Amino acid sequence: QVKLEESGGGSVQVGGSLRLSCTDSGETDSDADYCMGWFRQAPGKEREGVAGIDSDGRPSYLSSVKGRSYVWRDNVKHTLYLLINNLKPDDAATYYCAAGFCPDIDAVLTASEPEVYGMDYWGKGTLVTFSS
Repeated sequence: QVKLEESGGGSVQVGGSLRLSCTDSGETDSDADYCMGWFRQAPGKEREGVAGIDSDGRPSYLSSVKGRSYVWRDNVKHTLYLLINNLKPDDAATYYCAAGFCPDIDAVLTASEPEVYGMDYWGKGTLVTFSS
């Protein structure tokens, strides 16, 4: 069974970098066939898709992080990664990892309900805050 666990959150600085990891601790054989993605939700705001990658390795990014972020996966390690550089205050949020069979990673990231597009598995999230 897919069991996603995020790590790498914590206190960061504006202008700094953030690297998050999401591991399927269940080491599910089929997770290489899944889309995997990062979503985030800040207090008082809607959840939004940040970056994702489909089973063919094609990445997709939210416009606000495009050009300063990188998403990749290591199927041997059953792990998804996200690197965001030049952090901005709006990057503060709880970041969630999700996975599932999806028809289109772009649609998944822009959907108000990614679950409708097949993202069935979710981690519990990791919190990213900014130090003053």
